[in-house]
Formats: sequence, structure tokens, C-alpha cells
Amino acid sequence: MSTSTDYQYKPQTGAGRIANFADTRLGLSPLVKEFGRKIFPDHWSFMLGEVALYTFVILLLSGTFLALWFEPSMAALEYEGSYVPMRGVEMSAAYASSLDISFDIRGGLFLRQIHHWSALVFAAAIAVHMLRVFFTGAFRRPRELNWLIGVGLFLLAIVAGFSGYSLPDDVLSGNGLRIADAILKAIPIVGAYLSMFLFGGEFPGHDIIARLYIIHVLLIPAAILGLIVVHLILVVVHKHTQYPGPGRTEQNVVGVPIGPIFAAKGGGFFCIVFGIMSLMAATTTINAIWNYGPYDPSPVQAGSQPDWYMGFTDGAVRLMPGTWPFNWEWTFWGMAIPMNVLLPMMPIMVLFGLMAAWPWIERWVTKDDREHHILDRPRNAPFRTAMGAAGVAFYTVMLVAASGDLIATHFLVSLNDVIYWLRAAYFLAPILAFVITRRVCLSLQRKDREIVLHGRETGRVQQLPHGEFIEVHEPLDEYKRYRLVAFHDRQVQPPQPNGKGKITGAEKLRARISRVFFEDRVAPVTPAELEASHHHHEVEASAGGPQGRELVR
Repeated sequence: MSTSTDYQYKPQTGAGRIANFADTRLGLSPLVKEFGRKIFPDHWSFMLGEVALYTFVILLLSGTFLALWFEPSMAALEYEGSYVPMRGVEMSAAYASSLDISFDIRGGLFLRQIHHWSALVFAAAIAVHMLRVFFTGAFRRPRELNWLIGVGLFLLAIVAGFSGYSLPDDVLSGNGLRIADAILKAIPIVGAYLSMFLFGGEFPGHDIIARLYIIHVLLIPAAILGLIVVHLILVVVHKHTQYPGPGRTEQNVVGVPIGPIFAAKGGGFFCIVFGIMSLMAATTTINAIWNYGPYDPSPVQAGSQPDWYMGFTDGAVRLMPGTWPFNWEWTFWGMAIPMNVLLPMMPIMVLFGLMAAWPWIERWVTKDDREHHILDRPRNAPFRTAMGAAGVAFYTVMLVAASGDLIATHFLVSLNDVIYWLRAAYFLAPILAFVITRRVCLSLQRKDREIVLHGRETGRVQQLPHGEFIEVHEPLDEYKRYRLVAFHDRQVQPPQPNGKGKITGAEKLRARISRVFFEDRVAPVTPAELEASHHHHEVEASAGGPQGRELVR
């Protein structure tokens, strides 16, 4: 029996009634209330991760449309579509369906290009987002697993992109598959078996397009989506990092709540990203497969370059000498190993291995096991920033080398000279980038220290009553001063004995690496130094008095 105290909420609007129906059946209001209160800091660099998320959504939407029309088959047929120059040409069903999407399906070319452009921006956004995380130290405890997820997402983006632009079965994608086949066959013992399994026989085989299709539309998207979900869950669990500033501590987050402010801004930003991708797809042609023609493995083509995220592997192979200074095909127990293909891949594996292990390497060297929610300014971690710059330089040299032949033809220089210079840069560029970046970071730290102690230069010179000229400095406000002094003073950690009072070899090695990390450092301004500088400025101001003459420099 109902009583006068029974009360049921009855919304007045249609949307309210739908929301109330869902809430009374599913109990979503506590979940929405909890997540709606989550605070996210407001900084432009955090949008890099949002760009990656939004472009992935665009990839799913456009990829679903393309999957409805694409035929993943290498069966030979004669093209009879609307693209006249290709009529009567024998090609695979995959290439023919790609031409049909481009010329016969309404909006097909637009969706193909928005899919391709979004794939490029997706990989670029992940890379730049990871650089932001690395340079600011956002990978430290408790976010080591999220860093590994980022490395995994970047690798999956590379595989997704490679499998995607290989599907049309045109000349460009066929050359990329030939390089992939060569890398697979260079793997000792199992390489030939892996190649035969993937291609369904000797290259180019008959099954590669169908298998890449399953990898591209099912396995990789599912893995990426799963990692993104785990990544977002960990972001909520660990709370968001933030840049140093007044009121920001390791225990709080200063920003805006998800609902409605952050959600509204995120929705608007998604529309902006979608609009930019649409504008690029509508105005700039990419991967014009009709200009390349169907792939034929019998001739050898030149002048082909993969997309930027795969270019580093191609460039590494191009930089490797063929037979100089000796023959790089080694034979062990009757088994030929082409080291001129396998050897260039080893530094790439080391690079990604260092990326994945860096949070634990830095924690081991610094002995810093605290939780970190306040980000570093890159200049305040000179060694880490320099290592990141060296890795970027190493990656860039390999990427440029993938276009060595185009550089030679466009600038009318010798291809051999281009390769020789790039081989030198392969070894020297990371070293130079490390040294220059570290010195720049230390110089910027010294500049910050000078500004904190003496204030900002105003460009005015004042003459004191006794004839001395001084430059007038303007003191910083509390916000800017806090931003310049609020960082941890990382010092060299000497070797420490274990529980038995013995210093192990691993501890000695850690101490030596610690000296490399922090031997050159600039200590932050102490409160005593700041107080002394303020007292000095007060004395100078009183010495100038009203009789001082100010000169404009």
C-alpha cells in the first residue's frame, strides 16, 4: 500500500524521462556523479592525448565505411571500372575495389583520404604525447604501467598503419611488403617460416591481403581500444598530473571538473579535430593509388617511401653498407644470415627497449620511489631531456634516410654523398643533440636562477646620486617566482652499502651512472638566498632615492 510519504521523481522533459528511466534500471547516477566530479588540469599540452583519442574515433568511423566496400582478395581480374586509364589492366580484386571506392562510391575518396590522414595524425599525436610525458617526468611512480601502455600504443599504431596502407595492393604497398618480407627472412632459423606463413607461400603469395585485412580491421583496433580503455581508467585512478604552481601539491589537482566544463570543451575540440581532418582530406590528395598502378613483383621500382611512422625502418636498412668493409652475409653452421638487413634493426630494438624500461632505469639511478603528481619542467631535468633529444635525433636521421633517393634527385646531388652524410649523422647527431640540449637546459636553469634573485630586466638604467649606473630590475610576482623555484634538487647519489654493509658491483655502477646524470646541475634558489636578494634590492632602492636619474637604454 502506498502512503503519503512515497514519492517518485517525474521529469518534465523527454530527455529527463529517458535519463531517469536508464538510471532507475541501471543505477548510473552514482557512477556519473563520481566521474563527473573528477578534476582535470587545464593546459594546452594535455590536448595532445585528446588528439590521439579523437583521431582514433575518426579512424573507427571511416574504417567501418571502407570495410563495407573493400574486397580483401588477391584474385586476379580485369578492371572495368570508371577510371579509364586502368580499363583492361589485370589487377587484384583488392586493388580494383580500392579504385571503385575512390571513383565509383559516393564519398569514397573523401573517406579514404580522411582515414589515411587520421592515421598519420593518430601516430604523430601518440608520439608527441609520449614526448611530453617523457620530458615532464609524467612516467614516474605510480604511472609506469601507463607509460608501457603508451609504448604499446605507439607500436600498435605503427603496425596498424603498415597493415592499412598495404591493403590496396598497389606498387607502393607492394614495395613496403617486399621490405617487410626481407626483414622477416633475415631472422635466423624461423625467418623463412614466418614469411611463408604470413604470405601463404613465397613472396608475394596469395593470402597476405586477407591476413592483413583481419589484422587491420579486427586484431589491432581491438588491442588499441583495450589499451586506451585501460589507459583512461589508470588516469582516473591515479588522478591527472599537473604543472607546478601556487596551490598545486602532490595531494591535490587544480583544474576543472569533467562535467560539464571539461566535457563541453572536449566535445568542441573533437569537432575541431574532425573538421581539420575533413579539410585536409577534401583539399589535399594522399596515397593516389591510381598513379602507381597494381603491384607486380617482377620489376624493381625506385622512389617509394613509406608513411613517416614506418620510414625509420626503411632508412635504417638504406644506411647499412652492402659489402663494405666486408661481406655482411655471414654463415653459421651452413645457415646464411644477412646482417645488412638484421643488424640495422638491432639499434631500433634497443631504442624501444630503453623507452619501455626508462621509468625503472631512472628510479634505480635516483633511488626516488616517491609518488609524483607534479610535473618537471624539461630544463630542470637536463640529462633526461638530453636523452630524449638524442633519441629524437636518432629516429629523425633514419626517417630522413628513407627519402635519400628523393633528396638526391630533387636537389641534384649525388645519392652516394647523401648516404655518406647520413651515415655520419647516424652516429654524430644523437651525440650532438645530447650535448647541446643538456647545455641549453643548464643555461636556462642559470637564467631562471638569475631572474629569481635579481628580477626581470626592464631595459632602464638609473644613475645613483654618487654617479653609479645600475640597471633597474622588476621583481617577479609570487606565481612566476614559485614556478621557477619549485623543483626538486637532484643530487649525485653515492654508493650505499647493503644490509651486510657491503657495496655491491651493481651499486657502484648505479653511483657512476648517477654522477653522469647529476654531476652538472644548477641548484634551485634557497629561501635564504631569496631573502638576501630582496634585502639587497631594498638597499639599492633606498640608495637611489628620489634624486636618482633614470636613463632609457
